[in-house]
Amino acid sequence: MSRTVLVARLDNAGDVLLQGPLVRAVAHGADRVVFLAGPAGAAAAELLPGVDDVWTWACPWILGDPPPVDPADLAAFTDRVRSLAPDEAVISTSFHQSPLPLALVLRAAGVPRISAISVDYPGSLLDVRHRVDDDLPEPERALSLARAAGFELPDGDDGRLSVRRPLPPAPHDPGYVVLHPGASVPARAWPAARCAEAVEALADAGYRVLVTGGPGERELTAAVAGSRGVDLGGATSLPEMAALLDGAIAVVVGNTGPAHLAAAVGTPVVSLFSPVVPAARWAPYGVPTVLLGDQSAPCRDTRARECPVPGHPCLTSVTAQDVVAAVEEISTVQQPAVLRPDAARGAATKYQVSA
Repeated sequence: MSRTVLVARLDNAGDVLLQGPLVRAVAHGADRVVFLAGPAGAAAAELLPGVDDVWTWACPWILGDPPPVDPADLAAFTDRVRSLAPDEAVISTSFHQSPLPLALVLRAAGVPRISAISVDYPGSLLDVRHRVDDDLPEPERALSLARAAGFELPDGDDGRLSVRRPLPPAPHDPGYVVLHPGASVPARAWPAARCAEAVEALADAGYRVLVTGGPGERELTAAVAGSRGVDLGGATSLPEMAALLDGAIAVVVGNTGPAHLAAAVGTPVVSLFSPVVPAARWAPYGVPTVLLGDQSAPCRDTRARECPVPGHPCLTSVTAQDVVAAVEEISTVQQPAVLRPDAARGAATKYQVSA
């Protein structure tokens, strides 16, 4: 009989991309994988190998800007799951999110087997209650859930992030640096003025610089690109963005979705990482990475959306020349590589890259 598994991850695009190894493990043991995503993550789910269908639902207990609870919407969603009749569900959440509200809805829709990571007592809502060290990198954390649910990666799968190929053709010849100045959370963004300085410094060092951003970031990307970068703000879909990152020698980006998209296409990352969340969990995974930013700043582990420290010192401590040096360092690294955090603290904490 055909076996359908519903995989749920209901937040942002970067979070969805980090589920890639989990999805491939589930797909190896299932006949059909339906991915349940939030509005911001659906396009990323479409890029994941192993996904057969993507459902989009605005979840009122996960989204940062949640819709009100609508009984009619909840009933319609429950009916849709009941019509799908999945054999089981795997609910992936961040460490600060609970899987139990969704587990309740899925149980009410008749899903017979549900697996999730849960700190809270689940009662009869979960068949597999997995518990895990919160300092694992997010892809490994998610993959451990898949394994607890009985799914393993196929032989030869290295567990890195990946995207469906072929990607759309890239309109620029390979060999450029991509600088992405925006971030979904303001506290994780390098100041625009510093980004503009980095474009100038990279151009002075002989690099072609493409500046990327979403449709709502055109003013930002134009200011950052100036006269020496190529402004691509609002000009790419997510698959086109993946193709663009695939042709880069390095991507300069904060802790936001394009960092994980760069990792998924195998491109090295200069990560301007604000420590409001731990780098051990959220740094770009499985690619050569240089981590810039004061990881011991007072905002550390606060999960703040707006910087709580005047002057945003964790990232303003990073200079344009730091970025140029990081690009030069990372562009010489031969892949594959494994990231291991060192014990250094300060304005330019690095992840050491080893074969």
